[in-house]
Amino acid sequence: MDTKNKNILKAMGILALGLLLGWIIFGGGSTSEKDHAHSETGEDTIWTCSMHPQIQQSEPGACPLCGMDLIPLETDAGNDDPTVFVMSENAMRLANVSTMIVGKSNAERVIRLNGKVQVDERNSYSQTTHVPGRIEQLRINFTGEKVSRGQTLAQIYSPELVTAQEELLQAYAIRASQPELFEAAKTKLRNWRISNSQIDQILANQKPLDRFSIQADVSGVVTKKNVELGDYVERGMSLYEIADLSKLWILFDVYESQMAWVKEGSTIEFTVNSFPGETFEGKISFVDPLLNSQTRVATARVEVENKDGKLKPEMFASGIVNAAIGQSQKNEIVIPKSAVLWTGKRAIVYVKKGTGFSLTQVELGAALGDDYIVKSGLNEGDEVVVNGAFTIDAAVQLSGRPSMMSPDGGGTNTGHNHGENIQSQQVKVEKVNLSAKAKKALEPLFADYFSFKEHLADDNFEKGKSAGIAFKKTLEKVDKKQFENTSLNFWTSSSEALEKSLNHVKHAADMKSLRQQFNQVSDVMVVIVKSFGAPSEEIYVQHCPMANNDTGADWLSLSKEIKNPYFGSAMLRCGEIKEIIK
Repeated sequence: MDTKNKNILKAMGILALGLLLGWIIFGGGSTSEKDHAHSETGEDTIWTCSMHPQIQQSEPGACPLCGMDLIPLETDAGNDDPTVFVMSENAMRLANVSTMIVGKSNAERVIRLNGKVQVDERNSYSQTTHVPGRIEQLRINFTGEKVSRGQTLAQIYSPELVTAQEELLQAYAIRASQPELFEAAKTKLRNWRISNSQIDQILANQKPLDRFSIQADVSGVVTKKNVELGDYVERGMSLYEIADLSKLWILFDVYESQMAWVKEGSTIEFTVNSFPGETFEGKISFVDPLLNSQTRVATARVEVENKDGKLKPEMFASGIVNAAIGQSQKNEIVIPKSAVLWTGKRAIVYVKKGTGFSLTQVELGAALGDDYIVKSGLNEGDEVVVNGAFTIDAAVQLSGRPSMMSPDGGGTNTGHNHGENIQSQQVKVEKVNLSAKAKKALEPLFADYFSFKEHLADDNFEKGKSAGIAFKKTLEKVDKKQFENTSLNFWTSSSEALEKSLNHVKHAADMKSLRQQFNQVSDVMVVIVKSFGAPSEEIYVQHCPMANNDTGADWLSLSKEIKNPYFGSAMLRCGEIKEIIK
């Protein structure tokens, strides 16, 4: 037994020694490596949301409030210039930042026009009949058929023409004594387009012709057929519309805003939907001086050759005109529209300065399709951000430097700025004890408030407005006799503030104005709950940092679930629980 115990003790000693050596060799090392790795990855980059800057994480991902991708919040230690914000190469790559060096070029505006292929009005002819009568035969029976000049189009029976021929034969019999009468009879037939050969035929046969042919005056394609077999026609009536399609017009619509750029003589490149990949070129020969009063467009005409018959009337066409801005604006600095951030009347761009970016205000000229002319603010050779400018600006705002929304710099507004509303300034939080009767009197008021909130979250303007009006009526019915001493004074000021906010609900014309009134009402209701306590077990004070023009706004909810009444379905889950009131 002694030998066995000795072996056991020896084994335990070896095991203890092994554990001690393992801790010495691996335990301390792993801790230092872990700390080292943390210092490399965790402390260098903080990830935040451009819309919710209060969210800050050590790893990339999605914002838990709005779902947007988090952006890196970079430190720019060592940069002494407060106007330049430095981003690392890794942060720029993650933000998909790209730049370009601006230069001068001839300023041209690309005008895109839509139009149709049409018949040249000068080559359109109305084939009429010079003989009154009945259509006995039609040689051309459908539109689109080609005809040649002199081709017989129809046969007409004309009683009047038969009578005129009989007069000709009678005058022919006494032509020796009455030559003037004979000439007058022939002239009458010639006026009906009866040829001399036909007159000679009548005289040779000594018999009137009962049918006469109508022959085409021009060559072309029949674009319209106006008569049917058996119709009676009068002299001068149109039988067919014939057009020569060897030359066509393309009529482009020119809107009012484009008329200053589209001129006669301008070169236009156009495509026709029927021939994808093929480009045609022409010159604008005429611009309609009159504007259509209903469509508010004028017409630009392009004349094209069509001897091969490739183009057909009514085909759709799309054209591009490269319109020069003018002699005084050649060789101008031009930047893409994607480089510009707008803040009302101000236009800014970010210019790369060394390893950082500097905000620069620019004055823009005319828009050139996807570009702008820069009147002032940039110089040739400046490198501007053309993609990712908004992401850079969001990071600049978080750093407190001058940015798009904060030209003078300063700390970023995280949305927790309250008390600036007029109504909320009038009512301050103060702990007030309520009687059971007073709490009972306020229950309908809270029920109407939550109904008001739910309809706004559902984007239902009509029901939301009705709920707001009902909320005001309920407020008027609250019995002040249920309040005593301090609670009465507090309720008097609170109800007056609520009434002022609710007075404009019935005048709300759209969802935006209705939500503004709800914002004012909610500010007061939050103060009431904090002072009186929750009417139920607990009420959640919820907050959206993007509401109220990015200054933030609160509302009350009976549920933990976020249903944003300030944006509805556009950002229904945007928000956070700010406080729970028991």
